[in-house]
Amino acid sequence: MKNILKVAAATLLLFSGTSCSDFLDEDLKKELAPDNTYTSTYGFQVGVNGLYGWARSEFNTWGGGTASLSQACPYEAFQVATDIVYTGHKDGSLLPFENLSYTSSTTFVENYWKWSYGLIANVNELLTYADKNENWNAPTDKVGFQAEARFFRAYAYRYLVYLYGDVPYVETIEGQFRIDFTRTPKAEVLGHIIDDLKFAAENLPENPDNVEAGKLTKWPALHLLSEMYLLTGEYAKSEEAAQQVINSGYFQLMTTRFGAQKDLPGDPFSDMFIEYNQNRTSGNKEAIWVMQLEYNTTGGGGKYEDWTKRAWVPKYWNETGFTLCDSLGGRGLAQIVPFKWWIDTDNFYANSDIRNSKYNIKRTWYYNNPETPELLGKEAPVTESTWSKCTIYPVITKFFYGKTDDSPSYEGNNKDRMKFRLAETYLLLAEARIRQNNANGAAEAINVVRKRAGAPDIAASQATMDFLLDERIRELVGEELRRLTLVRTGKLVERTKKYNSYSNQIDEHHALWPIPQTIIDSNTGADFPQNPGY
Repeated sequence: MKNILKVAAATLLLFSGTSCSDFLDEDLKKELAPDNTYTSTYGFQVGVNGLYGWARSEFNTWGGGTASLSQACPYEAFQVATDIVYTGHKDGSLLPFENLSYTSSTTFVENYWKWSYGLIANVNELLTYADKNENWNAPTDKVGFQAEARFFRAYAYRYLVYLYGDVPYVETIEGQFRIDFTRTPKAEVLGHIIDDLKFAAENLPENPDNVEAGKLTKWPALHLLSEMYLLTGEYAKSEEAAQQVINSGYFQLMTTRFGAQKDLPGDPFSDMFIEYNQNRTSGNKEAIWVMQLEYNTTGGGGKYEDWTKRAWVPKYWNETGFTLCDSLGGRGLAQIVPFKWWIDTDNFYANSDIRNSKYNIKRTWYYNNPETPELLGKEAPVTESTWSKCTIYPVITKFFYGKTDDSPSYEGNNKDRMKFRLAETYLLLAEARIRQNNANGAAEAINVVRKRAGAPDIAASQATMDFLLDERIRELVGEELRRLTLVRTGKLVERTKKYNSYSNQIDEHHALWPIPQTIIDSNTGADFPQNPGY
C-alpha cells in the first residue's frame, strides 16, 4: 500500500518544489507500481483503500501515518482564533494560529497544501488507470471506484478552497515536471467539486447497511454537496441536497439508548461518542459517514492518527490528588481550552438540554489518587486557578478516551470518528433556509435537533445565523472544524473579535491562509500571486 501511495504522490512533488529525479529513477516494477497494480478489480480496491488511508491522516500528528503532517496540533489549528477555544498547552506549532503570526512557511500552511494535493494525485492516478483498464469482475466496478475516488478529490479540494481560495485545479496525471501552474478561480474549483460530488452521489451505493463500516455511500456525497452549495450561494440546491439525506429513510437522530454501554448511566447523545458506538453495526443510525480510526484494528488509526483527546482533556493529572485514569479521558494536554461564555454560563444551554448533561460536559471532578487519602473521593473545586493552569475546568467528553489494556497515558484517540451525521444535515438545511430568508423553515430544522436534545423550540424570529452558530456549538463542538464554518457563514472576524481576546487582531484577510512560499518560489514559469495581507 505504501508503494502505491508513493507512486501516486508524484503530482504532489510538482507542488512541493522538491526534486523528483530520485523518484523517477526507482524501478517499481518489482513492487506495487500502478502499471502492474491497476489491472484488475482487486488492484483498484487496493488503490481505493489507499484513498481512505490518506484521508484518515488529515489530523495525523508526528508521523506514523499514510500522510504525516509532521507536527502536533493540526486539528487544533482549525479551532483556535475562532469563538470557541484558546490555547492551553501553548504548543509552539499552535500558537501562531492563535496569535495570527503564521506565515507562508508555517508547517501546517505548507502541509495541508501537500496533504490535499497528495490525496488529489492519488485520485487522479486511479481515475486515469480506470479509464484504461478493461479487466473488471463486474460491469459496475469501474464506475463504483470512480465514484469513491471523485468523492475524495472533492473532499481534498474542499480543504484547499476554504484555506487558500484560488488554487490550481488538476484532474490529470502530469507527464512532465511543471513550473507554470496558475491559480484557478475559487468559483471554478467549486464547480468541479460539485461535479465530483454529483457523480459520486449518482454512482455510490444507496443502502448503508449493504456496505462495510466506513465505506462511502451516496449520502455522504449529498451531505457534502449541501455544504458546497452553501459556499457557491446556491441555497435552494443546498436545501434540496440536505433534504434528500434527511428523507432517505436510512438515518435518524438517536433518541433512545444504544450500543456498548446502553445499560449504564448516560443518554442517547453521549452514547454516540462511546468507543464502538460510531458505526451502524452498533445501532447508531445517525452517522452518515464514519472514518475508521479504531484502536489496534486492521484498517484503523495508528498511534499518531488522531490526538483530539490530548487537545480537549485537561491536565487534571497535574493537580494534587489526581492520577491518570481512563474514565477521565486518559492523559490530556489541554492543547485547547473552551471559553467560559459558552461552556460556563447559565443561559447558553437550556436546563433540559441533554447536551449539557454530566455525561456530555464534565463539570464536577473528584480526587482519585489513593496516594492522597485525605483527598480521595472528595470533590475537586473548579477555580480560576485550576482553569488558568488548565488542570480542572468544564470540558466536553466527546473525546474522552483511555485504553486499560495499554495505559491511560496512551497518546492516541483511536475511536472511529463520525465525519458527517444527520444532526449536522439538519443544521445545513437551516443555514440554507436562513440564506433564503425562510425563518420559519430554518426554525423548523433547528427545532428537530433541539427536540432530540430536550431543548425547547425556538420561534422563527430567533432563527438567525448567530443563533445557528450557537446551536452548532451545542451540537457539534469539537466535531466540526470551527474555522471552516465561520468562514463559510462570513462570521469569522465578527465572532472571533466578540468572544476571543487572544485573537482579536483578526481581520478579513485571515479568512484565508497564505499560499505556501515553497509553491510560489518553485513555480517560476508563471505568476503565482500570494493571498492579500501576507
